[in-house]
Amino acid sequence: MTTADGEPAHRRLLETLARGNAGQVKTFAEELLPELGAVEVLKSRSGLVMLPMRDTVRGADFHLGEVLVSEAHVRLAGAEGYGMVVGRDLEHAMAMALIDAATFAGVAQGRIGAFIKAQAAIIAETDRQTLRAVEATRVEMETFG
Repeated sequence: MTTADGEPAHRRLLETLARGNAGQVKTFAEELLPELGAVEVLKSRSGLVMLPMRDTVRGADFHLGEVLVSEAHVRLAGAEGYGMVVGRDLEHAMAMALIDAATFAGVAQGRIGAFIKAQAAIIAETDRQTLRAVEATRVEMETFG
């Protein structure tokens, strides 16, 4: 399944949950818990991962360095969910995994869709404000030759 702009829906879901407001993601996942039944935690840990980057001039991939992440992997009602966030916030990663699993299990689809849409709008507005702030620092340079 893809979104209107052709991006895979699952990718968009995970990106939005990872970048969304951690407190709101955790609260939403907690509200879903009574509807989820038994949850099996397959993985819940923090660790370092290599941060891949791409040299846009040469088109070559390289590793910029290590980043601390928290990840969670859960199973419920025959569906699995995954979450990973930058930093040491296992609760945020677990909340992501629960919402991801609920999506695959077909639980609260309308509520999850509305939540993701609201979080995506907040992220988009934050990004717009950041770009405006960066644009305000742009300096025009003249060169004489």
